[in-house]
Amino acid sequence: MVQQKFRQLLILMMGLITATALSQTEIKGKVADFMTFGPIESASVYIQNTTVGTITNADGKFALMVPAKNMADTLVISSIGYSSYRAIISEFENGSDIFLEEDVASLDEVVLVADTRPKTGNEIMVRAIERLPENLPAEPYLEKGFLRHKERNKKEYKWLIEAAITLYDSDYGANAKDNLKINVDETRKSYDLRDIDSLFTYSAYLKNIGRSPKSGVVSRNSIKTSTLIDAIKWNDERVSGLDNLFKGKLNLIRNAGALGALFGKNMLERHQFHLDTVLVDNGRKIYKIKISKGADFVGLNTQGIYNEGFEPKGWIYVYYDNYAIKKVEYELIAASDVQKKRSKSLFDTQTLHKVVETYREYNGKMYPSYFYYETPKLVNVGDRSSERTKTESAPGFDKSEQYYYTIQEILFSDIIQDPELIEEELKENQWTADIFSPKPYNAEFWKNYNVLLESQEEEKLIMDLSKRATLFKE
Repeated sequence: MVQQKFRQLLILMMGLITATALSQTEIKGKVADFMTFGPIESASVYIQNTTVGTITNADGKFALMVPAKNMADTLVISSIGYSSYRAIISEFENGSDIFLEEDVASLDEVVLVADTRPKTGNEIMVRAIERLPENLPAEPYLEKGFLRHKERNKKEYKWLIEAAITLYDSDYGANAKDNLKINVDETRKSYDLRDIDSLFTYSAYLKNIGRSPKSGVVSRNSIKTSTLIDAIKWNDERVSGLDNLFKGKLNLIRNAGALGALFGKNMLERHQFHLDTVLVDNGRKIYKIKISKGADFVGLNTQGIYNEGFEPKGWIYVYYDNYAIKKVEYELIAASDVQKKRSKSLFDTQTLHKVVETYREYNGKMYPSYFYYETPKLVNVGDRSSERTKTESAPGFDKSEQYYYTIQEILFSDIIQDPELIEEELKENQWTADIFSPKPYNAEFWKNYNVLLESQEEEKLIMDLSKRATLFKE
């Protein structure tokens, strides 16, 4: 009897110890420019010497879940071009405003320091790509992340889904198509209003599987919801699916070694890089390099979609000391005559792809930290047959409703390098990047999971969307 009570007491104590170890504290704040008082978006907020972190939203605000074991560690808030902020987490005043001051290095001092260093933007980028095998992980790892996928036309939000994901990568040198995996672990929000607009998507889907509408004319009332879901899912996967994003050309740094990579062997034929200035990032000098067009057009070679004829523009940030790439801001603009006409006719914009990729350094290697991808996606252009009843000049035709702006944001907050844990997850996970996969909502899971903080505008739009969403509820 005494022994049984002792065993029960021991189990209770172990449970309390585990609960204490797993408990987390949420800290919040706002990051702003010291001179202008304006919010600083996408500033890095993280626990020093760990992989736990987040970024600020459009309002400069952040929320970070801090494990109990890290309360005595240092909180770091940094943004390229600013001096960093540091504070012991247990002493941090929750909800406070943090003001960062600009910090710029001398361009002349850096460029003229030695004859052996590259001096032009092109030379720096060539060196940075050559150094990728040294700067990116050479061993298998897992990363835990948070996905926010949202779609809207010019009038309203149409879809929002948030999910926890796991990324597995064997190493930089391995082919991403075979050695990079993504799994959707949990979902917490899914509001869908796309069934009203997705008739073109449905028509394209039927063509892809070798079928045609029975009546020749597509209407929402003639389509089963389950079939429409299949069509929307197919369109998502080919245009903005997670597999495409991480295994394709727009994963600019990780896939630089792949055949036909945008930042591959022929990089300078399609791009030119111009050294703009030298900034400071968390106490380190960092090159700011402008991306502009080269002699050839840029193309993505997307099956079933004309995704060619672009010119690139943007910025890339490369550390001065080891040539590691910290951040890429990259856009593809319609440049060929064919792409210009297509983009204007279908999307009313010349910017077809916008990518932001940020990396964080951990144990001497650069790991994905934050990804942002934006693209317009065609969903409804009306009846394209010879009997079409609507044209762009006819009453009722609304060009702003024929496509969606699709935005994917991914925050990575935890890196796992333990071989046993990696092997266990490789066996247990289904490794499907399908964000449509039905999963029960797990409130306990989300209590301690780091997510992207919504801006005030997003909160209002999401609340409105949740009231109107209908898809999957039939």
